[in-house]
Amino acid sequence: MMTMVTTTDYHTAGEPFRIVTAGVATPRGRTVVERRRWAQTHLDDVRALLCQEPRGHADMYGCFLTPPDDDDGDLGTVFFHNDGFSTACGHGTIALATWAIETGLVPPDPGAAEHRVVIDVPSGRVAAVVALEDGRPAAVRFRNVASLVHTLDAELEVEGRRLPLDVAYGGAFYASIEAAQLDLEVTPEHLPALIRWGRAIQAAANTTLDLRLPDDSGEVGLYGVIFFDRLAVGHQRNVTVFADGQVDRSPCGSGTSARLAVMGERGELAVGETLVHDSLVGTRFLGRLVGCDSASDASNRWDTEVEGRAARTGQHTFILEPDDELGLGFVLR
Repeated sequence: MMTMVTTTDYHTAGEPFRIVTAGVATPRGRTVVERRRWAQTHLDDVRALLCQEPRGHADMYGCFLTPPDDDDGDLGTVFFHNDGFSTACGHGTIALATWAIETGLVPPDPGAAEHRVVIDVPSGRVAAVVALEDGRPAAVRFRNVASLVHTLDAELEVEGRRLPLDVAYGGAFYASIEAAQLDLEVTPEHLPALIRWGRAIQAAANTTLDLRLPDDSGEVGLYGVIFFDRLAVGHQRNVTVFADGQVDRSPCGSGTSARLAVMGERGELAVGETLVHDSLVGTRFLGRLVGCDSASDASNRWDTEVEGRAARTGQHTFILEPDDELGLGFVLR
C-alpha cells in the first residue's frame, strides 16, 4: 500500500520545521505527554520517513499536531527529529504559532496588532504572541516553561580534558560552554569539531550527571550542548548540537531559555534585560528574562521569553511506494 503524508514546512531563523497536516493518525491520549508516548510507539516510522534522506536530512525537525490538553489551549504538538521525539522546541513553537495564524486555526481580531496562541508541548504549556503586519504574522515571542539551573561550573572529564560546563533546563537539559575553552569559535569552519565535542560532552554528561527533567515526560539526560562566543555585553553567538549530532541552524529557542537562566543565576543578565542571541548562520533571537521565582526547595525558576520569526518554505505530499528499495530512507551522518 502506498503511503502519502502531507506537510507544511517552515524555517525559523534558518532551522527547518515540518508540520504534518494530513495522512497520519492523530496521536492518542488525554494529554500531550501521553500523546507523545503513543507517537513514540506508533508513529516512529512516519518520523523516520520525514526526517531521513531522501525526503529529509540529518538535521530535519518537525511535529505531529494534536488537540490541546484542555479548552484553554489552542493546539498541541509532539515534536520529532532525526533521533526521536523531543520534549521542547522553541523554533518549532515560533513556526507553529505562525502557522496557526496563517491557516486561520487561530483567527486574530480584525485590525489587531498582535494575537496570542497557546500551545501545549510535552514540557508544558507555552504562550506565544504573534505580531501582525497588514494582518500577516511577523515576529513571534513566546513565554517558555520555567527555566532553572542544574549545575554551574560542572567539571566533566571529556576526552582527557576537564571541561567547565553550565547545565540548565529550558524545556530540555542543555550544557553550555564557551567555544574558546576548546580553542574554537562558533563559525562554519569549526562546525565539524563542535559536532564531535558536542557528542562527546553529551555522552560524558549522561554517564556522570543525574538529569531528570522537571516535567511530566519522564525523560532523563542531556539533550544538547550549546557552544557560544561572547560578542559584547548581552550579545552572544551560539550553536547547539543536540540529539545524535544534529545542528541547530537557529539560535535554539529552548536553549536560549537555558542560557538566560544561567546568565540570570550568574548575575550577567537582570530581569527585564535582553540577550541578543545570534546563530551560526547569522540569524537572531532575542531572549529576555521576565521574572524570577526564588524557591527554597530548588534552584531559582526563571521566566523567559524568546522572540524570532518563521517563514513558510513549502507544502509537500511525501510518498512511500510499496516497492521503494530504500523504504523509510537512510542517514549518512
